[in-house]
Amino acid sequence: MNTKKTALKILKESNVGTMATIQNNKPHTRYMTFFSDEFTLYSATSKQTQKVDELEANPHTHILIGYEGEGFGDEFLEIEGTVTVSDDDNLKEKMWNEHMKPWFSGPEDPNLVILKVSPVTIRLMNKKGEEPKLIEL
Repeated sequence: MNTKKTALKILKESNVGTMATIQNNKPHTRYMTFFSDEFTLYSATSKQTQKVDELEANPHTHILIGYEGEGFGDEFLEIEGTVTVSDDDNLKEKMWNEHMKPWFSGPEDPNLVILKVSPVTIRLMNKKGEEPKLIEL
């Protein structure tokens, strides 16, 4: 399987990763649930969170996704990108699922926003001891 197909497979099969933002000029990382459309990632959140404030001040992010915890040689992706905070009703409807109910009343909830991550650089990491591979976008 080529590098690009491997990366797309990881994104299709992995929904939880870490997302770093900048808080007080220092990295701030948290686990997030992601949905992918090719190499673009989306994540639902409340517009009243620190991460939204941090991303509005500095839209750059670093994401790790795909590591399964099996040990050395596990493949995962490092994604550097920029984030747009969207309250587009069509996107919220498309992203809505039942797992969001504890936090939001529905896709029309005014606090629900979608983070759209546009990748700048993607690297396939740790593939059985191989050097990292840059994904051509």
